[in-house]
Amino acid sequence: MQINEFIKAALLNEYVFMALKISLIVGSILALINHGDTIFEGTLTLGNVCQIILTFLVPYCVSTYSSIKAIQRHNRKVSNA
Repeated sequence: MQINEFIKAALLNEYVFMALKISLIVGSILALINHGDTIFEGTLTLGNVCQIILTFLVPYCVSTYSSIKAIQRHNRKVSNA
């Protein structure tokens, strides 16, 4: 799969919404684990906020990538059968 095809697939609504749900769940858990003290104390810095954004972005990217790769593998198996 070319990069353009990968990006087109990654932007399909079903993958975007699934990745967003996973990102919200996993990102929230990780943000609380890693930054819970500063969140509850109200002492967040700009650096903390940037880290928290990345904390949500990573599971989004992992979910999207793994979904697209699983579909690719499935399609290869179906076309070879």
